[in-house]
Order: sequence, then structure tokens, then C-alpha cells
Amino acid sequence: MKNFTNRKKYYFMVVSFLLWFPHFVYVPILAPYMESLHIPYTLIGTVLGSYGLMQFIFRLPIGISSDLFKYRKPFIIAGMFMSMCSNIFFLTMDGFIWLLLARSFAGVAAASWVAFTVLFPSYYKENKVHVAMSSISFVIVVAQFLGMSFSGYIVDQWGWQAPFWIGGVFSVIGLLLSFFIYEPKNKVVREPIKLKELAATLREPALLKVSFLSIVAHIVIFSTMFGFTPTLALQIGFNTDEIAYIVIAFMIPHAFATLFMGNVLVPRMGEWNALKIAFFLVAIFTLLIPIAQTKSMFLIVQAFSGFALGLTFPSLLGMSIKSIEPKKRATAMGAYQSLYAIGIFAGPFFTGIINSLWGINVGFYFLSVIAFITTLLVIIWSEK
Repeated sequence: MKNFTNRKKYYFMVVSFLLWFPHFVYVPILAPYMESLHIPYTLIGTVLGSYGLMQFIFRLPIGISSDLFKYRKPFIIAGMFMSMCSNIFFLTMDGFIWLLLARSFAGVAAASWVAFTVLFPSYYKENKVHVAMSSISFVIVVAQFLGMSFSGYIVDQWGWQAPFWIGGVFSVIGLLLSFFIYEPKNKVVREPIKLKELAATLREPALLKVSFLSIVAHIVIFSTMFGFTPTLALQIGFNTDEIAYIVIAFMIPHAFATLFMGNVLVPRMGEWNALKIAFFLVAIFTLLIPIAQTKSMFLIVQAFSGFALGLTFPSLLGMSIKSIEPKKRATAMGAYQSLYAIGIFAGPFFTGIINSLWGINVGFYFLSVIAFITTLLVIIWSEK
């Protein structure tokens, strides 16, 4: 019985990997690819931002609907189908509208992650839910790291379309496998989120403050490493196959910082004081990205930038529900995840407009200013 349960868990983790890997295998080259098609920065930002906009629109409805119908598997299959369609559109179409549609479909697929994170813990005992969430989070990190690390090399070897081919193959396999994941029939299902309860939770001051900070953190990361940083790197002399160095320089400190924040900074300094340092460092190293004009300096700045951004996310995730009464925490988490998706959209969208008007360097300066202002807000809120 234990072996059967473990097989279900590993199978589900494989399907989860096949949701995320196809989206991240092209992320570092997406902006440069669109630039090679002579698409202006404003429209590039719109395409990049559509990923977050779709998550903002669909994440809560998917969560509410899956609770209402008391099934997660159909939503997982639908998410895998949208993932496959996204890669097919990227592969077969190259106009702005088709690229926008392809990235939007990827956003809808990412929104289905709500169903994944509710179904997977049902494979575990109630007191082991944290183990389930850690395991499934690890899958995302592995998918991000592997996909982004090989992206530039794949383009250098086989051309701009190659990552979409690979993503398409993986997404087709993922769709087929998703039909065979296990969903317990005697599972405990929580009550669907009520709109009245959702509205009341959204008015919680602590949740709104933490959500705003998370929006800013997502604005920065999806406008830099997941947005325009690879484009800037190619402009200062990096080759496409060297994008892997940038990804590694960013992601390893980024992963380490999540452990450092929870185990060192927060216990010693408290959450708000730790966030002051985190956002200040984000502001400084975002400012330095366009200033670093040599490859070695660029990689060093990326390492510190990845570390600084890695400090923000774990604390904000915990703080989002810390002051919320237990019975409302599921609602608060759903609202928090939907709200920070605003940053995934707004960051690339407005940064793309600024890049078109005044150049790509100014876009990074703009993001740095936002992070500095946010640092001041953290200082003010911490005193209250």
C-alpha cells in the first residue's frame, strides 16, 4: 500500500514538472526572440505581462470552481491542454497577436496550479501537508532551473524555434499523463469560497500591505530575470549559449536566500526589519544591472540580485496569512496569489513601454526607483 501511495506521489510530481518546464524553457529567450522579429518593447512588455494578467483573472475562479464541483483532476487536465496549445502557437505563429495569445494561454495554464496544490496534499496524512507543499514547490524550482539553464544553449544549437519544439513535446506528454493521475474519491473537501467572505478578507489591512509588497517583488523579477535582463545581456556582448551562466548566477543565490531569510534573518531581526534589508538590496542591485557593462560584473550583479529577490518571497508568503484567523486562511492565500499576479502583468507591461520610449536602461532605473519607494513604505509600516 505504501509503495502504491509513493508511486502516485512521484507520478503526480512528474506531471507537475511537465506543466512548468515547457513554460520556463523559453523564458530567458522570449524577449530577445520577439526583438529579433522587430517587435517594439511596448508590445514585448504586453506579451510578457499577459502571463500574469491571465493568472490574476483565472486563479480565483479555478479555485472556487474546483471547490464547488469537488474535483481537481479536470482542471489539471484543462491546464495541461492550455499549456500544450501555448507551445503550439509559439511554434507555428510569429505575429504579435499570436504571441500574445500563446503567452496568455501559458498564464491560464499556470493558473491551474491552484488545483495541483489542492489535490497533491490529499495523498498525505493531515499532519504531513507541509511535506507535500515542500515537495511540490521543489518541483517548480527544478523545472525553472533546468528550463532556463538550457534555454540559451538550445537556441544557439538549433535556433529560436527549438525551445518551443521542446516545450511542445513535453507539454503533449504532460497532457497525456495527466489523464492517469489519481484523485481520491473519499477526500475531505473544504467549503467553496463565498464572495462575501472573500470581500471581507480582501479588506484586511495586513493582507493588503503584504500583497502590495509581493506585487512589487513580482514586478521586479518578471521585468528583469524573467523579462528584459536576457535582452540587455545580449546587447552588452553575451552569446545566447551564455544565458545559462546568467540563469545559474541568479537562481542559485535566489534559492539559497529563501532558506537564509527564514532561518537566519527573520529569527534574528523580525519580519519587517528583514524586509527593509531585502527591498533595499533589491533596489540597489536592480539599479546596478544596466551599469554593469562587462560579463563578469554583470554575473556578479545577477548573483546579488537573485539573492535579494529571494529574500522577499518566503517572508511575504508567511505574512500573508499570519494575522488572518485560521478559517479564513485558505481564502486569504487564494486572494494573495491572485493579487501578486498583478505584478507579473504590470511589471513587464509598463517596463516595456518605458523601454520603448527611453531605452532599456531606463526601464531598470524605473524598477529600482519603485523598489526604493517600497523600502520607505516598509519602514513606515514597520513603525506602525
